[in-house]
Amino acid sequence: MSCADRGPTEVKRIRIAVVDDHPLVRDGLAARISSQPDLEICCAAADPEQALALVRASRPDLMIVDLALKHGSGLELIRQLVTAVPAMKILVISAYEEELFAERVLRAGAQGYLNKQELHVSVLEAIRTVLRGGVYLSAAMSERIARQVIAGQGARRGLEALSDREMQVFELIGNGQGTRAIAERLRLSVHTIESHRENIRMKLGLRNGTELLRRAVSWSLGARE
Repeated sequence: MSCADRGPTEVKRIRIAVVDDHPLVRDGLAARISSQPDLEICCAAADPEQALALVRASRPDLMIVDLALKHGSGLELIRQLVTAVPAMKILVISAYEEELFAERVLRAGAQGYLNKQELHVSVLEAIRTVLRGGVYLSAAMSERIARQVIAGQGARRGLEALSDREMQVFELIGNGQGTRAIAERLRLSVHTIESHRENIRMKLGLRNGTELLRRAVSWSLGARE
């Protein structure tokens, strides 16, 4: 879907792009957003490669990005988008736990995080918060971050202790991919992935690779419910 040309007498609308590999989500967002007189969906993509091509051509004001993409990492896409179009705002939508990914996406360069369960209720509020220069998080997540700052962060535990790369490897393990497949997808060496797996296992207090696989699969299935 490419950005449509605007007629000379039309009111200028804020242009929004969507990156999600589920057509129903893209269509639902398009309907909700386009109902607003000052907003429009100008383009949509299903994967990072298509998203980067579209954003360079159409330069939307804001891009909505899903973290869980079949053919790439939403987190890595955010970093690429920030480099390609620094002025563009980015709002993340995801079914993943906010406490695990909200800070990660903000560090990557996004301005907001919205759980998919809240899309229908809160997406317009999230969009407008980000467009006016604010940061959008749930009230619970905002309070959590504030408490961490007051307490001086403190030691992170469990999945929160994983680095962004370790979290990406953990997700791919949960999707059933082996070490070599993960290495090829992330363009890293097998040795590097093995090191990540060992670090993940130690941080999660797991005894062996079998327990790591079970934990990763269990988390992955839960994240998609």
